[in-house]
This record gives sequence, C-alpha cells and structure tokens, in this order.
Amino acid sequence: MRKLALPIVFGVIGTAILIGLGTWQLQRLEWKTRIIERIEARLIDAPAALPDRPTETDHEYRPVALEGQIGVGELHVLTSAKGAGPGFRVIAPFTTDDGRRILIDRGFVREAEKDGFRQIGGARISGTLLWPDETDSFTPEPDVEDNLWFARDVVPMARELGAIPILVVVAESRSIGSPPGAQPAPLPVNVNIPNNHLEYVITWYGLALVWAGMSVFWILRLRRQA
Repeated sequence: MRKLALPIVFGVIGTAILIGLGTWQLQRLEWKTRIIERIEARLIDAPAALPDRPTETDHEYRPVALEGQIGVGELHVLTSAKGAGPGFRVIAPFTTDDGRRILIDRGFVREAEKDGFRQIGGARISGTLLWPDETDSFTPEPDVEDNLWFARDVVPMARELGAIPILVVVAESRSIGSPPGAQPAPLPVNVNIPNNHLEYVITWYGLALVWAGMSVFWILRLRRQA
C-alpha cells in the first residue's frame, strides 16, 4: 500500500484540480452567455431618445434616435473593413436639438477617401450608445497633428472636438434641410465578445479524464509488480 499511496494521491489531486478548472470554465461560459444574450436583446430594442445623463452601466448598447446638426471637424481612427481593406472610422461632433454636443461614429471610409467632402448640417440619426474599450498600454498615442488615431478613445476625442464624452455609433443617417453629401459606410454595433469557454471546458475535462486514466494505469502496474 505504501507504493500505491503516491500514485493514488497524485491521481486524485491532479484529477480534482483539472475538474475544478473545467467547472470554473463552465461557470464562465454560463456567465458570458448571459452577457451576450443581454446585449443582443438590448441591441434590437426600438431606438429611444438620448438619455439625459447616459452612463456605461445603464445605457451601453442602447439604440437611440437623434436629430440635430453634424458639425465641422472630424477625427480619423485607423481601422479596416471586411471587403474594403484599410481605412478609417470617422468621428464627428453632433449637436442635438436640445443643445448637447456629443460624438458620433459616422462609419468607415477608405484610405483614399480620408480627406474627402462629407455631408454636414442637419441630420436624423439612429445608432447605438457605446463606450469602446479599445485602448491599453500597447495602444500608440494619437498623432493629433496629422489627425491619426489608433483607437476610439472617447474622452480625449471629446476634448479635441469640444464635446461631452458620449459616443453614438451610427447605424443610419439622413440629411435634413441640407444638400446630401458623401456619407461614410456605417459600421453598426454588433456583439463581438469572444466566448471560447466551451473549448476550455472540453479541454480541462478531457485532461482530467486522461489524468485519471493514466493514474489508474500507474496503480494497476504497481500492483502487478508487487
């Protein structure tokens, strides 16, 4: 029995740890699935008026409808779009009918269209409130002089355009009382949250099964040798 003590302890502890990791990932899977379902449900709500004091906790992913004026000036965020290649997101100021100057993400333009003319003035917009989480310690600082940004960093962008730090990602824009001009291609908000936890569940539980099997094989081998 002394010979068997080590492989038994080794097998039980190792299997328990791997099962614990698999169970933790299963809980993460359920948690992440609920988050995605909640976001998807919010995204299909009918557009509502812009809240008086929108917050990330209460209002992110809420569809909104706005009327107001697209202002002069825009910021360009380096990105790419499927089928179109490299280009820029166009971030512009928008003054709502109640006098709030916010930011709108008008959508995508190709690299060659970066400095082209775009419609400004009166507009009716439907879109989604968003607090992008795109910056980290590896994100380069924006080149303000050349108007080149590497992420939608709402606070400094709002400061640059003299707006309050609220961003609406445009899904549809129509001009009102002003000649229509070129419009960026909207990039509406969708659920883009990685959810690979099922793969991790399978991996950890599979390793637990292998660990348990190898431990049993080791114990049986020692018994035969005894």
